[in-house]
Amino acid sequence: MAAAAKAAGNAGLLEQFAADYPKGPHEKPQSMCPAFGSLRVGLRMRRVATVLSGSACCVYGLSFISHFYGARRSVGYVPFSSETLVTGKLFEDIRDAVHELADPDRYDAIVVTNLCVPTASGVPLRLLPSEINGVRIVGIDVPGFGVPTHAEAKDVLAGAMLKYARHEIMAGPVPAPVSGRGDRPTVTLLGEMFPADPMMIGAMLAPMGLAVGPTVPCREWRELYAALDSKVVAAIHPFYSASIREFQAAGRAVVGSAPVGHDGTMDWLAAIGEAYGVAADKIAAAQNAFGPAIKAALAKAPIKGRITLSGYEGSELLVARLLIESGADVPYVGTACGKTEWSAADRAWLEARDVVVKYRASLEDDLAAMEAFKPDLAIGTTPVVQKAKELGVPALYFTNLISARPLMGPAGAGSLAQVVTAAMAGKARMDQMRTFFEGVGTGDTAGIWEGAPNLRPDYRALHQKKLDKAARAAKSEEMI
Repeated sequence: MAAAAKAAGNAGLLEQFAADYPKGPHEKPQSMCPAFGSLRVGLRMRRVATVLSGSACCVYGLSFISHFYGARRSVGYVPFSSETLVTGKLFEDIRDAVHELADPDRYDAIVVTNLCVPTASGVPLRLLPSEINGVRIVGIDVPGFGVPTHAEAKDVLAGAMLKYARHEIMAGPVPAPVSGRGDRPTVTLLGEMFPADPMMIGAMLAPMGLAVGPTVPCREWRELYAALDSKVVAAIHPFYSASIREFQAAGRAVVGSAPVGHDGTMDWLAAIGEAYGVAADKIAAAQNAFGPAIKAALAKAPIKGRITLSGYEGSELLVARLLIESGADVPYVGTACGKTEWSAADRAWLEARDVVVKYRASLEDDLAAMEAFKPDLAIGTTPVVQKAKELGVPALYFTNLISARPLMGPAGAGSLAQVVTAAMAGKARMDQMRTFFEGVGTGDTAGIWEGAPNLRPDYRALHQKKLDKAARAAKSEEMI
């Protein structure tokens, strides 16, 4: 499909994806469809309609999971057939759909997303009008063969919207935020996080005379203008390459890492203060106001034990730092996202403590680390948790149980201890369950049996001979 997309005129698009989201040994999505990330960003914005163009099965799956995660609005769909795809009628159908949907009383913007097949076929969303009846039209391509993870797909739409908003600002005055503009300089936060985290970050910025700005991805269009208005952007999640490109085009400074744990908070406050030219005494005041509180919170909620950590949200390195400062032994951190300069400080901090940091980690990498390091707790994706439980290792799902908690400042310092300690305390129960169910439902005994499984090792040996013969034939052809 990638070759077809290049032949259809989308070579530049794929080259940009490759630059924004660096590949590794693992370049194929092993989680949900990447387009779910951009779909979720659009569905969470007020007065924004979403239209998908792709195979019916893909649209069904994306619509289902969007409603599973709480979407309360319809997902538009422009169906196609082989004929409409080849003749260009699909593009005309998309254009007609957005014209019909563009109601300024209901929408500020309409997001049209090409999935794999339309992107591979070169359906040119760039030819859609940029505006219809005062409603902005934002067309993006989010193919699974170009965007590696759903986390990075969030950046595809966030970056496209920031680009549109930046050009609007350059063209003339734009509406101010509904709440108005404050009297203090703001710091835009880049990356989805627990709702309490921006408030905590705002409290930590206050002694320096700064305020927290919008969080990107935004919840409404006007927030994009306010986000671009901040002179400093905090790349809390480091993989938002397209968004960072737009902020840098607007002349904004970008600061990596995040205020997690004591060391992370002290370094981050210093970096933000320096980016804004804040006096050293004010930076020290902010550090002194929160440093002791963070140390106290970490000491009050210690974590003892070995933990392997993996996920695909992009915040894995931050969580690892917090666990280590809480007292945990974390020998391995895997993230499905790519390596960028904005996580360099976190990577250096972790590697200085002998932590193996794996970017673009595959499921196989995460499982191998879990089996090699034999942790007291495995934090990871659903298949990692499943495998851990099969081995009798306590496990927690990163997305729902770890990333959905406050991580920043004093509030984040003790937030993980309770759930992590409780999970590790269940080791004895896991051993008991594993012993009880040993050998049930695996291998030849999988499924439901009224009697003993009907094992046929002779069939298996015969089939293996056929496989070996085919392998030898293929090898001989290679030699020729």
